[in-house]
Amino acid sequence: MGERIFIGVAWPYANGPLHLGHIAGCYLPADIFARYHRLKGNEVLMVSGSDQHGTPITLRAEQEGKSPQEIVSRYHQQFLDCWQKLGISFDLFTTTGTPNHSQVTHDIFLTLLERGYIYKGSMPQAYCPRCQRFLPDRYLEGICPHCGFPEARGDQCDQCGKPLNPQDLIGLHCRQCATEPRFEDSEHFFLRLSVLGERLKAWVKEQKHWRPNVLNFTMRFLEEGLKDRAITRDIEWGVPVPQSGFERKRIYVWFEAVIGYFSASKEWAKLQGKETAWHPFWQDGAKSFYFIGKDNIPFHTIIWPAMLMGYGGLDLPYDVPANEFLTIEGKRLSTSRNWAVWVPDYLERYAVDPLRYFLSINMPETGDADFSWHEFLRRNNDELVATYGNLAHRVLTFLQRNFDGIVPSPGELDSESQALLAKAEEILNSVDNLLYQCHFKEAVRTAMSLAQETNRYLDDKAPWKTITKDPPVAASAIYTALSALSALRIAFYPFLPFSSQQLHTFLGFKSKLESGDWKLQLPSVGQKLPVPKPLFTKLDDNIVEEESQRLGRELGT
Repeated sequence: MGERIFIGVAWPYANGPLHLGHIAGCYLPADIFARYHRLKGNEVLMVSGSDQHGTPITLRAEQEGKSPQEIVSRYHQQFLDCWQKLGISFDLFTTTGTPNHSQVTHDIFLTLLERGYIYKGSMPQAYCPRCQRFLPDRYLEGICPHCGFPEARGDQCDQCGKPLNPQDLIGLHCRQCATEPRFEDSEHFFLRLSVLGERLKAWVKEQKHWRPNVLNFTMRFLEEGLKDRAITRDIEWGVPVPQSGFERKRIYVWFEAVIGYFSASKEWAKLQGKETAWHPFWQDGAKSFYFIGKDNIPFHTIIWPAMLMGYGGLDLPYDVPANEFLTIEGKRLSTSRNWAVWVPDYLERYAVDPLRYFLSINMPETGDADFSWHEFLRRNNDELVATYGNLAHRVLTFLQRNFDGIVPSPGELDSESQALLAKAEEILNSVDNLLYQCHFKEAVRTAMSLAQETNRYLDDKAPWKTITKDPPVAASAIYTALSALSALRIAFYPFLPFSSQQLHTFLGFKSKLESGDWKLQLPSVGQKLPVPKPLFTKLDDNIVEEESQRLGRELGT
């Protein structure tokens, strides 16, 4: 029996379009991992959804003069469209606005309250005298006391990732009007993180398989000591607090958003017609992976595990393979300055697999990575088109011209041909092992090395020369190259699902690729293959200048 794999992916705020930083940070690696495990025959549940309760949504709504729900509905639909076009294969992509999510959030809140992990207390809340309202943390801005970042928010610093309280910020001011707020006491509920610190520390020390950056980042927080954190806010947009006297307050988004992984699993189960279908992914020792960006590490390695410990009966995270950030043309991505490559814009102009390839081979796994249009062009033209795509096209068109598209009998393979087949098996095993350990960048590099090796083999064998004087030798070379291509369609499938399915069809396989297995399948001798088409398209050099000019341009110009 295969493994059960639960994959939780970060919930994007439904306040604007997706950009490449989102895709490289968590959505592409999660999809690669899910496709790999499905092809291996493992049971996979991958969920996420639009986070519709964060203050970024209310900020956008106020800017546009619309209701928060109008903003959410627009961008949630756009997300669904992007996932479909990008091939991000969620089992369920929902929202935090469902009755199911509120019900599950209330269950966890009330259980933690009953068990003493949530308590009522007072805290000073920022109040803007000019705007005449309490300010949620995202409405507050100042200088981070830890790293000096000038645009730190009231809940977290995007530069160093440390959770913050508004009072910690230097030069604190209202983001809307720049007024310095005053603080007034307000009654709220708090999560008692302080009592779970030692238990969390002991658990984290056992996670030897975590990436060093995630493990070290988490341990630093735990060594400093955990403080209790408020889980409600003075705001009227969000999940209601299930306690009398708190009707005008809401559950804080950082607390209820992580519950979305569990509520989405329950929603998925109901959609399957079996309400207990979530149990094997949460209660029976399944491995749970959370794909997020590095700014969300403490919420998934400390706060969510703390909530799960307090609630009881649910599996803790197995791994949190968080990625670092993606820069654009060497500069920090900035949505406010439009220094970003927006996914809907990309999808209007280019194919999907070249983007998936570039972000895979340049993935910010252990350090920040950069996206540049020049490098994107080079990777597409030199690697996908000239190395992999050209290999497939010249083998398959040679077969059409010289063997009427029929897979020839190879006869007895010589040592070089046997060595290439052995290499194909070895690389499939290597990619398998790398993907299992969430080493995506190295896995796609390893897959590409087989294409390079097969090109060298063909150049040496030169079947275009031997076809006239020694057809059996040419047949043997082409059969061996077809076998290598069969391995490549599998090795590349998690990264390049669309072109891999095309190659799968060109090689004469009838079923969907994902319904197969992670093993080398040799071509069927005597089978007639369909006429192939190029897997990839060469891009013109002028796209670099065109796309660079779009960066930083005022939106709508």
